[in-house]
Amino acid sequence: MHHLFKRFLLATSVAGLAVLTLQGANAQDKQNVEVLHWWTAGGEAAALDVLKQDLEKKGVTWTDMPVAGGAGNEAMTVLRARVTAGNPPTAVQMLGFDARDWAEQGSLGNLDEIAEKEGWDKVIPESLQEFAKYDGHWIGAPVNIHTTNWMWINKAALDKAGGKVPTNWDELIEMLDKFKEQGITPIAHGGQPWQDATVFEAIVLSEGPEFYKKAMIDLDPETLGSDQMKGVFDKLAKLRTYVDDNFSGRDWNLASAMVIEDKAGVQFMGDWAKGEFLKAGKKPGVDFVCVRYPGTQGSVTFNSDLFAMFKVDEAKVPAQMEMASAIESPSFQSAFNVVKGSAPARTDVSDAAFDDCGKKAIADVKEASSANKMFGSMAHGYAAPAAVKNAVFDVVTKHFNGQISSEDAAKELAAAVEAAK
Repeated sequence: MHHLFKRFLLATSVAGLAVLTLQGANAQDKQNVEVLHWWTAGGEAAALDVLKQDLEKKGVTWTDMPVAGGAGNEAMTVLRARVTAGNPPTAVQMLGFDARDWAEQGSLGNLDEIAEKEGWDKVIPESLQEFAKYDGHWIGAPVNIHTTNWMWINKAALDKAGGKVPTNWDELIEMLDKFKEQGITPIAHGGQPWQDATVFEAIVLSEGPEFYKKAMIDLDPETLGSDQMKGVFDKLAKLRTYVDDNFSGRDWNLASAMVIEDKAGVQFMGDWAKGEFLKAGKKPGVDFVCVRYPGTQGSVTFNSDLFAMFKVDEAKVPAQMEMASAIESPSFQSAFNVVKGSAPARTDVSDAAFDDCGKKAIADVKEASSANKMFGSMAHGYAAPAAVKNAVFDVVTKHFNGQISSEDAAKELAAAVEAAK
């Protein structure tokens, strides 16, 4: 009994100390945001600095918690440990379904007050609101919209091939054949499951927005196993014949470099590829051409980074609101996305500072959003939860590597998605 009482006294004094420390910290610095993110690369880190300076002008200090790793998996591990310990960061960079998971667990704060005041509902596309809101309440502030159904074409190779940008399947094949005649690799591709799936979903979207929605968002078994889906796999198999032999395991940026260095004709990749071209001193319309995958103009597949706001002490909420407001400010949205290569997360941001590809991205998002043709990308985690996404990856990559026929791939796709739901 005596031991227990001593332990109780010790525990209460430690807890008391923690409260005092917290009160001291709050008194000394009420306005601080602790931000967990994985933007550690040059351009992204510089863009984030814009946000940091913006907040510091408003008297909010910034505690940086960078965790390297492109897809944020490492960051999520760190986050789980912090939340379990009862000490979540103020704001965390996240992708769609992760934010939804945390919201379901009741861990996220509520940004309705600032969102209503600033009219986010009117300017953030509805398909993006599905992830930035949970149960009708704003849980996060979206930073950008990356669209994934792009083609990045080497301009010199295109000019040699007659200069016509392909707008349908036959014209695409014609262009690829001409690239082959020029002695370059027609398609620069990296053999990683998400890259295979990026090409696959572009073909799905080219079959029409309704088909994409039924297959990739609604996960309709009939659509997934249909003859039309077999046709999608046939097209994927045809594109595979234009890829070089060393594609297996190649990173996406090395595939971009092949197009940049005149070794390949085209890459099918999201708009983060643009950063590679710009870094190499290449200009849109002069050295490379950015266009939508044939047959998908008017629709877009997207993913987006958002900052989810965790439930924190009331004293920290004003700083959280300031941060959310700063993220959605048109000046930050412009400054950040010019550097990141993405479109702003709101449709009313001026395109003045953006290059031609950026202007096109902004116009395309606006067009697709207003026509309800803006869809979460399956390959990039915005169409379905991770288990379903991974099931799709397995089938697509097996087919891309010639291990199953198109007919079997469609059947297997329907079965694998059903099992993973």
